[in-house]
Amino acid sequence: MRVLLAEDDPVLGQALRVGLSREGLDVAWTRDGIDTYTAFRQGDYAALVLDLDLPGLPGLDVLHRIRQTDWRVPVIIVTALSDVPHRVRGLDLGADDYLGKPFDLDELLARLRAVTRRSHGVPGAVLACRGVEIDLRDHRATRDGLPLWLTGREFTVLRLLMESAGKPVPRQRIEEQLGAWGGEVEGNSAEVYIHKLRKKLGRDFIQTLHGNGYLLPL
Repeated sequence: MRVLLAEDDPVLGQALRVGLSREGLDVAWTRDGIDTYTAFRQGDYAALVLDLDLPGLPGLDVLHRIRQTDWRVPVIIVTALSDVPHRVRGLDLGADDYLGKPFDLDELLARLRAVTRRSHGVPGAVLACRGVEIDLRDHRATRDGLPLWLTGREFTVLRLLMESAGKPVPRQRIEEQLGAWGGEVEGNSAEVYIHKLRKKLGRDFIQTLHGNGYLLPL
């Protein structure tokens, strides 16, 4: 699941990006309102986590602009401005949920699962392609109904490919997600984990697109 995180605090933003990424989410992080609105318009996101106190363009203005054209993507406001008038204003402008700072990462994850379930109208988040299924909520994978044992990093790479099934996934995007786990990221880390997945799924399950990354054919 790809999430846009709008947070201007560098420490909190980095902590949220790393924490959400370790839970298997693909996180794009912006630090001001203008960049947030631009990224939202140009990207394909399952949810937006939006701070209100953003430089450049306040969070409520970002939300107002978004809701003028898009009511599909759920928005969770996270902010220290948690007084009643701000909550009412945010909800009236189209926010799906409101979380006051400080908050626990597990609660944010639970609220993300809830709003995305509601937006898609399905009880869970399951991706399926060519006999392989992955449950994004429980971090479980199966192939033809049998358990598929994956490490956290392998799950992350497979999720990226399945979310973009039929479309190229750039190597840089894979390496960014692997880097969110912490530690050094080697220059060939994407190739290493693609190789690991091919050993478990078959060599033809993932295609290499020279110069364009990798592709999971439909």
